[in-house]
Amino acid sequence: MSFDLYAIGNALVDSEYVVNDAFLANQSITKGQMTLIDQAQQQGLINALQTEFTCAKRASGGSAANSVIAFAALGGSAFYACKVAKDDNGDFYLQDLRAAGVSAPHHAQVEQGITGTCVVMVTPDSERTMHTFLGITAELSPQELDLDALNQARYLYIEGYLATSPSARHAVAAARALAKSQNIKTALTFSDPAMVQYARDGLTEMLADGVDILFCNEHEAKLWANTDNLQQAINDLHQLSPLLAITCGSNGAIISNKGQQINIAPFPITALDSNGAGDAFAGAFLYGLSQNWSLADCGRLASWISAQVVSQFGPRLKTEQYQQLLKETIIQQ
Repeated sequence: MSFDLYAIGNALVDSEYVVNDAFLANQSITKGQMTLIDQAQQQGLINALQTEFTCAKRASGGSAANSVIAFAALGGSAFYACKVAKDDNGDFYLQDLRAAGVSAPHHAQVEQGITGTCVVMVTPDSERTMHTFLGITAELSPQELDLDALNQARYLYIEGYLATSPSARHAVAAARALAKSQNIKTALTFSDPAMVQYARDGLTEMLADGVDILFCNEHEAKLWANTDNLQQAINDLHQLSPLLAITCGSNGAIISNKGQQINIAPFPITALDSNGAGDAFAGAFLYGLSQNWSLADCGRLASWISAQVVSQFGPRLKTEQYQQLLKETIIQQ
């Protein structure tokens, strides 16, 4: 079977809680970014959360997983290279992934280890803060790649969070080498400001000699270029990729193709939860590209879908929602 999109990323079972700023302050948690913690710290956090709050949603997560699920829901064929353990969370993860129409390697589930988990805390301003126990996904390696599936793909999509794992970076290098030999387009997302701040060397290694498409948000772009000027950041990022897709929150997005910029207008919504917005944007944008849409139309679909994700709790929509939004976008074209 051939695939429009082959992605490689972390496999995490997300548990989402709606919290307040006081809770984050009391727990000495840095708001608005992802923090890696160990299993004991994760359990302690969950215990503290459950004394005040209720888990609002549980889903198969990971930045790139959210993107490929959006891609598949829109009608694209997608494959996700990942690693989980043979435990309840691992079973749940693969079942949830396949129910969303995404293929995964038969050897993605291993006997040893614990499936990774991510606690997502959403504050009233819709900002999401994540504490992640990577578990077995930290050991994602070339062994988990299905190179036959990648060989049949049109796009390779790489999750920036993999920058923290040496074995995952080796997997990315192997996937990139095959993609380059087969003229498969390569895309990468920075994933999180914390990756740009604290895992820049890993990101640089995964970027290698550059990618065809780079996804990031405005904050990440400025951090990478060490500037407060977005235009200067865009100029610097073009050294990494000819095509940039930069989300700008309530200001929409900027698509820059070899310096030619398209401003994507925002869709007015009431923001509840920013978790997964950038992932949805990337998945929808790549779907548009797979259908040979113009960059402006790709950006409009991506902005429309990510706005809907922000307007609800959780990183993803229901399959029928993606389909309805796709129809509305096509009608407007």
